[in-house]
Amino acid sequence: MNQILIVEDEAGVAAFIEKGLRRQGYKTIIAEDGQQAMLLAQNTEFDLMLLDLGLPLVDGWTVLKELRKRGDTRPIIIVTARKDDHERTIAFNNGANDYVTKPFRFRELLELIQAHLSHD
Repeated sequence: MNQILIVEDEAGVAAFIEKGLRRQGYKTIIAEDGQQAMLLAQNTEFDLMLLDLGLPLVDGWTVLKELRKRGDTRPIIIVTARKDDHERTIAFNNGANDYVTKPFRFRELLELIQAHLSHD
């Protein structure tokens, strides 16, 4: 059973994603800020990260760059309200595997997750 780290500071969004993923049989962990995400990434087994960019303490950009700099190759899907194509490009250039903008359909997010996990 795959475990997914949800890095999201909006409790409602995190709960929505977690509920949907658990219904699909995934285990989930939630980090409410970038600092917590970095600690969990170092000390917890997970298979994929869903990462918001606008996080307190340490932003999602820093989390993405730091994990990739450390050699972490687990899939990271950016889940953000930022719809700017330039930011999407920057995310991919910094090692993001995919980019989803809020609001999103859960089914679309699920399909991306399944596609990235099936590459293992």
